[in-house]
Amino acid sequence: MRRRLARLADKPVNYDPAALDLENPPAGWRVDDRHQRLASEAPGEPVADGSFELARRLISGYKFADPSIVRAFYDPELPLAGRDMLLQLRSFARLRIYVGVRVADIYEHDRQLDGRAVRVFGWYYRTLKGHVEMGQMNWEVQKWLDSGEVEFHVHSVSRPAPDRNLVIRLGFRLLREHERTLFLDSTSRRMKEFTELGLDGDGRAERIRDASPELTAHQISADDDTHAELAREVETPEPQMGT
Repeated sequence: MRRRLARLADKPVNYDPAALDLENPPAGWRVDDRHQRLASEAPGEPVADGSFELARRLISGYKFADPSIVRAFYDPELPLAGRDMLLQLRSFARLRIYVGVRVADIYEHDRQLDGRAVRVFGWYYRTLKGHVEMGQMNWEVQKWLDSGEVEFHVHSVSRPAPDRNLVIRLGFRLLREHERTLFLDSTSRRMKEFTELGLDGDGRAERIRDASPELTAHQISADDDTHAELAREVETPEPQMGT
């Protein structure tokens, strides 16, 4: 796995980000835009150990994602911005497909959406050469400062990448829509459940670890390492901007 991950350093992004209009992509590009309501908190700045900050921590290490469908391998000692991640796609007829992505940026700022102030924390990755897709995927947590509403937001623009392996290309295209929907549905549910379980700080890591095996689209062992990794993630200090 380390060798696979190390090889990503020499791989370029497999499309031209400057030529892709994320707001109005050309024909052939798919747009996914998902909002999952999380537990609300008091209006104003994010509350310490509240829903926004817990969700912010969860998305920073990618451990929130459904491990029965996608798993991420990376060097946790490297900064999030610029980090290479090796993704293991696990849902293609029991095959394991390894693809690479690179985190291009992390951001935290206030936006105006429909005339309302929203605090946003997020990051996005871009696909690397050899990936079965081309495009960008954003993972965000949003808090409406006037009401205290908190949401998990996923936005992606993608299309299948050319692949000389006919079996993988055809299999991926046949299963792509189903598996993506399954992954986004399951991951959104996990974020909702985990943030609710984590609001009471005492024992939250254990509660989240114990709940994780029941919150997967496909059955995996309760002893799978990903559940313990997720539990450690909720206790990890949040990343600072640019680190």
